[in-house]
Amino acid sequence: MFMKIWISLILLIVVANFAHGQQDPLYSQYLNNPVLLNPAYAGINNRLDIVAGYRSQWGGFDGSPTTLNFSGHTSLVQNKVGAGISVVQDKLGENKFTQYNALYSYKIDLKSGEVLSFGLQTGMTNYRNDNTMLNPQQTGDPAFGFVNELKFNIGAGVMLKSERYMLGFSVPRITRATVDMGGQKIDVYNQHFYLLGGYVFYLTDRIRLKPSILGKATKGAFSTDLNFNLNIDENYTAGVFTRNFNTYGILLQANVKDYRVGYVFEVPTNNSVGTRFTTHEISLALSMAVFKEHSRSKNNF
Repeated sequence: MFMKIWISLILLIVVANFAHGQQDPLYSQYLNNPVLLNPAYAGINNRLDIVAGYRSQWGGFDGSPTTLNFSGHTSLVQNKVGAGISVVQDKLGENKFTQYNALYSYKIDLKSGEVLSFGLQTGMTNYRNDNTMLNPQQTGDPAFGFVNELKFNIGAGVMLKSERYMLGFSVPRITRATVDMGGQKIDVYNQHFYLLGGYVFYLTDRIRLKPSILGKATKGAFSTDLNFNLNIDENYTAGVFTRNFNTYGILLQANVKDYRVGYVFEVPTNNSVGTRFTTHEISLALSMAVFKEHSRSKNNF
């Protein structure tokens, strides 16, 4: 049953892949920290998870994006609920977005062994724009001023997960936000919709194949990530991926006890910004049991 859904997702996303614009930050290691995209992941593994990440996109490109992220979440109340926080700072040229969110999830254990989780997040987004960095020809133009505003946001998601697969849908920011720029209303962000799916194939007792898909949609734009990772002895992962078939990359990851370090290297094609503007992304994570009802074993997702 799930395999039919998985194949249908691949066909749907690949066929629908017609545009590339995005306002939200990009994450190539989204499987390492899905809570940044879907609050329903908070506490879903019945452990304490803390993740920090840094992404430098298109190095050497003037005003290229950089992203810092931090999240921490755990399960509470006999593993029935999840709670946590996330902080993301995304810089692009003269624009800086800093998001602060509180996360909550409610989990239902199904008889078949899956977990169905419903998540909510709420918080604030600080939007800073210093257009004076653009060196306008005519100084004093109100359209090239300084903006520093806080905007309220709320998001939601749902996730179905087992030891073999994960499937989730989310809208991290439901509320639309605008700022006043010299008397003109400018969109800070629109709604973004995320569809995430992953599956584990046990090739041998030691080797697992983990393909995954991330579909991202917003007004007038759609983007797709396709990942194929090989996991060895549960501790070492190597993979390849593509985004919209105009960016390609490799992923390397290692687990040491409760710690994990991940690295991604991306090369865009000439259909994007050109092969000389490469991207690097690193992540550091801690996953551990802190309460007696917490799970002592690690999970595929």
